[in-house]
Amino acid sequence: MERAGEMMAVQGIGVQTKEVIDDACPELGFRLLKEAGFSHVDFSLNDYMRNTDIYKMKNSHFFDKSLAELEAFFQPHKQAAAKMGITIGQMHMPYPAYVPQGNDELNRYLWEEMAPKSMQLCKFFACPYIVIHGFKLTYFLGAEEREWAEMERFIHYLASMAREMGITICIENLYGSQNGHMVEGPCCNVDKAVERIDRINEQYGAEVLGFCFDTGHANLIGLDFEYFLTRLGHRLKVLHIHDNDGRLDLHQIPFTFTRTRENASSTDWEGFICGLRNIGYQGVLSFETAPVLTAFPDEMKADALKFIHKIGQYFATRISV
Repeated sequence: MERAGEMMAVQGIGVQTKEVIDDACPELGFRLLKEAGFSHVDFSLNDYMRNTDIYKMKNSHFFDKSLAELEAFFQPHKQAAAKMGITIGQMHMPYPAYVPQGNDELNRYLWEEMAPKSMQLCKFFACPYIVIHGFKLTYFLGAEEREWAEMERFIHYLASMAREMGITICIENLYGSQNGHMVEGPCCNVDKAVERIDRINEQYGAEVLGFCFDTGHANLIGLDFEYFLTRLGHRLKVLHIHDNDGRLDLHQIPFTFTRTRENASSTDWEGFICGLRNIGYQGVLSFETAPVLTAFPDEMKADALKFIHKIGQYFATRISV
């Protein structure tokens, strides 16, 4: 808690490793991030088994490797981050971890190979938080409560491991699509999220479950940023900060899109700032803006990263007021 006379400050500013870190020479990418000003990264483990492939029932088989082989593969990344003084503060598990109406072989692989090895890699990187996606099953099961029951089964599958490793699994507000319209997906009811997080953590006697607030997803379905963040309180552990036009999940730089010719932002950034300020957020301001880096020419990548970091500094200043 903040003591009288102290000004709260965020822990740091982070960004995805995706589109920055090259497996052939991770140090170059981490140096680029350091020079742009970043202190933290969101390690994009989901880049090694991509959702676009999973939904097509394609398996990269990346997690066929033993834990020792995976650790050897990522050792240069870990060393490069340490050398550059960058903390791997959060990680994204590949998703989905379950494909509705998918084949049993792939779904079994996601649970039995991908998920536990992702947890072990999170520990290897000494990363405290790993984000998972909820199962989009309401359409198939007919009720959000039944959808959550399946998701909770997955959480319990990982929770003992999380407690032992000192890792907090973070659920994330998602969106869905029906008949060409964006609709609420898993974890968009903050009151239910709070109850479920508290109940599960009490059961395990540890913070095995937390929340990742995704600004882009929230904008797509019109969530009340300030209310949602304020209600989450201490349960908010990590952020996915990015912008869109309110129609598609574009993962662009904040303040990019407007709704009117008077340049009113399409995303409620004031609500975002106020919500984080209300709860005294002292975590990392982490940007999920990897697509931006492929939109700009390679020669401008460093400048784009510096600009994203500059926006992080602006948010940090406003939150700390």
